[in-house]
Amino acid sequence: MPAKDVVTWNDDPAHFQKPGRRDFLRVGVVGALGLTLGDYLKLQARADIKFYESKEGQAKNVIQIYLPGGMAHQESWDPKPEAPLEYRGPFTVAKTKLKGVVFNENFSNLAQIADKLTVIRSIAGKEADHGRATYTMYTGYRKSPAIEHPSLGAVVSHELGPRKNMPPYVAVPNATEYGGTGYLGSQFGPFGIGSDPGRQGYQVRDLMLPPGVDDQRFGKRQRIRQVVDTHFRTIAAKAEALGAMDEFYQRAYAMISSPAAREAFDINQETSDTRAKYGPSEAGPRFLLARRLVEAGVRFVTVSYGGWDHHAGIENAMRRQAPGLDQALAGLVRDLDDRGMLESTLVLVTSEFGRTPKVNATAGRDHYPRVFSVALAGGGFKQGLVYGSSNSTASEPEENPIRVEDVLTTVYHQIGINADKELMAPGARPIEIIDGGEVVKDLIG
Repeated sequence: MPAKDVVTWNDDPAHFQKPGRRDFLRVGVVGALGLTLGDYLKLQARADIKFYESKEGQAKNVIQIYLPGGMAHQESWDPKPEAPLEYRGPFTVAKTKLKGVVFNENFSNLAQIADKLTVIRSIAGKEADHGRATYTMYTGYRKSPAIEHPSLGAVVSHELGPRKNMPPYVAVPNATEYGGTGYLGSQFGPFGIGSDPGRQGYQVRDLMLPPGVDDQRFGKRQRIRQVVDTHFRTIAAKAEALGAMDEFYQRAYAMISSPAAREAFDINQETSDTRAKYGPSEAGPRFLLARRLVEAGVRFVTVSYGGWDHHAGIENAMRRQAPGLDQALAGLVRDLDDRGMLESTLVLVTSEFGRTPKVNATAGRDHYPRVFSVALAGGGFKQGLVYGSSNSTASEPEENPIRVEDVLTTVYHQIGINADKELMAPGARPIEIIDGGEVVKDLIG
């Protein structure tokens, strides 16, 4: 059976071709953290020489908020106020705008915008290990020693490419272990900003001008480089290749010298009122930066926040971290809605797994994959929907169980990517973006 939807290219754009099953592009692998902006754009430009069959869907932008460690569904989206204390936990509930629906009291701000959210309470997972669960949530596959699959952001970068002279995929503050490119190659990986936007001295790696170099001096350096490149092009045997490399660095210069690109990363451009919506926690500036980036043309932004592995003292841990998430996430959804961006921007909030139904002997909850929750907003998903349910002790899905691969397949559908599409992996192996996932039409508005 011939491979479907697979394209390749070599170093010469004139040789662009659509391959057969046994064709495979091999590119040098560059460590994501070692890329300069010029290197990154050079790799990304190679991705531009591509026949893009995927087309933008309703979710033109995606903000993926990842909560590492496994946030308890009972202490967030799916409280059980009628259960015995050992199941219920230490918190009360917050009434939402939806009739009969409550969130945990930790999410009082989110309860007030529940009519803008889609909450899935019946995720049926399989992985109880941090790394393996994280891998599944990013890729839609169970981890295998045989191959590494691309993350959601990398697939979006591969299929849709850059927009408005901005990287298609940005990680705030840095790339995570399983948010990479898998078998696709480094050119589709995230541009990690390398700094936390909420901390003093925040500066985007490779994007801001070095100390002592103003715009005038920067322009002079650029002109000097142009003179040198022109000279070498006249004597180099492979002038076309040198010219192409210069183009990659010209894109880097364009980003550094473009006020629009530089300002996209500068949250100080926001008013104090807007920043107050997101709150003073570490989550606030990160989520605000994510909104600025998608507004400026970045297709996919992944943001990580907090640590939610609460085996002990879950009450104090949640009181410490949850308010920041609650305010920042509610602020993000409100801000996108106020700007008319919510319908075209998907906010996807995931963790690794849920937590055990009973509070343990150290007043915490342990790993529990059999049922947990995911929340979404915008991007064409139904607003004000609570989909599925867990049973009375939050230990099993009760109505409409849904798999992680179904959630991601539905997300891809809204982005405009068919998750059945096969991409080429090493060994000329066509592999579906998601294997066996289904679009859950009841989630789509």
